[in-house]
Amino acid sequence: MKVTVNGVATEYHEDATFEEVASNYQAEYKNEIALVIANGKIHELHKKIKEDCEISFLTLRDAIGHRAYVRTVKMMFLKAITDIVGRDDLERVKIEFAVSNGYYCTAKGNFQITRELADEIQRRMLEMAEMDMLITKKYYPMAKCMKLIRKYGMKDKEKLFRYRRSSGVNLYCLDGFYDYYYGYMLPSTGYVKHFQVVAYAEGFMLVMPDEKDPFRVRPLHAQEKLFRTLKESSDWTTHAGIDNVGELNDMICSNRMQEMILLQEAEQERRIGEIAREVVGHSHVKFVMIAGPSSSGKTSFANRLSIQLRALGKVPHLISLDDYFVNREDTPRDEKGDYNFECLGAIDVEMFNRDMLKLLGGEEVELPSFNFKIGHREYLGHTMKLEEEDILVIEGIHGLNPKMSYSLPEESKFKIYISALTSLNIDDHNRIPTTDGRLLRRIVRDARTRNSSAKRTIQMWPSVRRGEEENIFPFQEEADVMFNSVLVYELAVLKQYAEPLLFSIREGEPEFYEAKRLLRFLNYFLGVDSASIPNNSICREFVGGSCFKV
Repeated sequence: MKVTVNGVATEYHEDATFEEVASNYQAEYKNEIALVIANGKIHELHKKIKEDCEISFLTLRDAIGHRAYVRTVKMMFLKAITDIVGRDDLERVKIEFAVSNGYYCTAKGNFQITRELADEIQRRMLEMAEMDMLITKKYYPMAKCMKLIRKYGMKDKEKLFRYRRSSGVNLYCLDGFYDYYYGYMLPSTGYVKHFQVVAYAEGFMLVMPDEKDPFRVRPLHAQEKLFRTLKESSDWTTHAGIDNVGELNDMICSNRMQEMILLQEAEQERRIGEIAREVVGHSHVKFVMIAGPSSSGKTSFANRLSIQLRALGKVPHLISLDDYFVNREDTPRDEKGDYNFECLGAIDVEMFNRDMLKLLGGEEVELPSFNFKIGHREYLGHTMKLEEEDILVIEGIHGLNPKMSYSLPEESKFKIYISALTSLNIDDHNRIPTTDGRLLRRIVRDARTRNSSAKRTIQMWPSVRRGEEENIFPFQEEADVMFNSVLVYELAVLKQYAEPLLFSIREGEPEFYEAKRLLRFLNYFLGVDSASIPNNSICREFVGGSCFKV
């Protein structure tokens, strides 16, 4: 078998695996090789080489490699807690959500969650890593697969596989422990050396190394407000009976989606009303600052909050920080020479503060509008003067950054962090990353409003994510309140819009792997028509038909 790496061809025996090839080149890489790309397709290391191929490597510093590491740690955690507690006393373990550099996990059964149990699980996982235990992958016909998962009481996976169109499923096995994972895995436990298990709240926090530094586990950075918001959303989905994709598909098949949509929208409206009452309860507040990452639904939220404020006797006025962009030629550029619209320097901070201070002082101010077609700020006669019941609802990615509103008195500001924090899981052991939901939202919206291809949106996404890491996430815990804009039904709706856009990306293009991954992910969902979604829904900001100017 001829294998070509960096233009050099080497002959390998017919039973050779990709791991064998990787081991011959590992010394050339600072980070451990996790996966390979052979003839344009990604392969796990345990797979045998079936044909002559040209190979490149993915390490733990690559996003795909890092995700494989995280999945492998999770499987080791699940195996370890099963070994320690015992299958008969372990009712359920669920990977709930990500917070900072950790994954919050809950466990139920005939045992107590303690610091000692967390330490024991970690010791068992380290022992497994030292033993370098193989993780095997085997294809099972659907009937045999269902029999196996029933034996282990995996009701969540039974529901999920009921809607699979394929005739079988690949299951992973670690020393007699079987599980299903959405995505690639490492070939053995010996690849996993860095992690921590911490008793946290009512469960455990599985702390992981950062993608940028895969050899170090940073101390868990507590984000209590974010944790509470995610926990509340997770509890709500459990109460609503939609913990995972299988249960969502069950509801779609039982013709109950109209009920679920109305229930979810009512829950969001209740929460927005609560936030409005909290704003009004602070008598000195004149500026409601709303910030959040891309595709969080900030504009729809700001409009709905304004309606609730009006119902409480206030007179809200919407202001977008985008209108304070500096002129295009004055916009800072990133390391690639492209305009950096995400940084604070892209905003005329001084002018914003001058205008807001004048308004706070009772002066009349002419507010700017940014013309995105010509890349310049314009003045079109939009004047404002604040009266006693007036309140400004200001929306933009830098809304929580103290430097953005440095001159405004703290008591005059009420800060809101909004994000689409996915609380739905594929199944108990496969969570849906929050970033996937936001990326799909953006792909659909960009195609509709900006005539932008899915390829372009995926291409820009890493830059958008870097901007969020630098300009939004460091300030999220400073918010007075957090709002989760995710809708439990939305991925089933976005599916119809996103799939044709993703299929337009062809094999061989750099964005193909991400498009393929998202298509496989959407394949778990049954589709839902958007016709029954209310026109003030945050979902309408992305699929169209909103009553707001979004």
